[in-house]
Amino acid sequence: MGNNIYDNQKSIQELKAGDKIDAFVLVKSYDVKKTTAGKLYVDLNLVDRTGEINAKIWENPKASEEILVENSIVKVRGEILEWGGALQLKVNKIRALLENENIQISQLVPSAPIEPNEMLKEVKDFADKIKDIQIRTLVNNILEKYNNKLLFYPAAKKNHHSYRGGLLYHVLRMLKTGEMISMIYGSLNTDYIFAGVILHDICKVLEMDSDDFGVVSDYTMEGKLLGHIIQGVKEIEIEGEKIGLDREKSIVLQHMILSHHYEPEYGSPKKPMTIESEVLHYLDIIDARMFDFENVLKGVEEGRFSDRVWVLDNRSVYKPIDNNIK
Repeated sequence: MGNNIYDNQKSIQELKAGDKIDAFVLVKSYDVKKTTAGKLYVDLNLVDRTGEINAKIWENPKASEEILVENSIVKVRGEILEWGGALQLKVNKIRALLENENIQISQLVPSAPIEPNEMLKEVKDFADKIKDIQIRTLVNNILEKYNNKLLFYPAAKKNHHSYRGGLLYHVLRMLKTGEMISMIYGSLNTDYIFAGVILHDICKVLEMDSDDFGVVSDYTMEGKLLGHIIQGVKEIEIEGEKIGLDREKSIVLQHMILSHHYEPEYGSPKKPMTIESEVLHYLDIIDARMFDFENVLKGVEEGRFSDRVWVLDNRSVYKPIDNNIK
């Protein structure tokens, strides 16, 4: 097999109902369950770098379970079915990767659709648009401090943008949206918008333990006891003191981080009290919701509903029929 495995197999994103599949995939998670009749089967989620698909092993589940390890590569053969409006893989055969098969986990790890170095450059370009020299210096110093981790860190362990490079992708989309909104609402201070977006989640690199593939094993001790919001507030205060950051600018930026989850039950002890912090919250929500909708709709046929989606308040999502003439 060549350097690009997708030269020889369809990616998950390309699969359609009725397709046969014979491909290498990564095991994201699996569980042995029972049918209502008491028959054992394996329920698993398989991924490649383009997406994720649910799969079922109905025959000989015990033998299959012996080769299943989370975050390991397997080769599966089966057929794509449609179930409840979403695609599902019925696995006919599954085996572990052989020693002579030169497949790297990096080829299969779910990743942001833009290369990390390119995203980081774009984020730094936004930082350079900050006119206030103190705020610009603070943001650039913190970006430089966590430069290497930003290249692979996800934005979350399980929820939105929980893949390699997901944190940068989340921040970059928020920056682009924030710039457009600032063109409409001239009262917004883009220095605070850009700085707030770049810094709002940056301490997720301290909150979570992630390997180079963007797979989070657990939250750190500091992450569990403090969380990225408090860690982010501390980061601004500590790094701000190093450069003599004006007290008001420091407090305003800290408030943006502190309030961006909006509600105490979601980790924010204060609601937004500046116009930029209010906008930051909704930029965050917009991008998270867009990710969730886009992710669900990948596996839904036109004119069909998805299953209920927990992260979308247990709603079903409908994919309208595209009637455009092609």
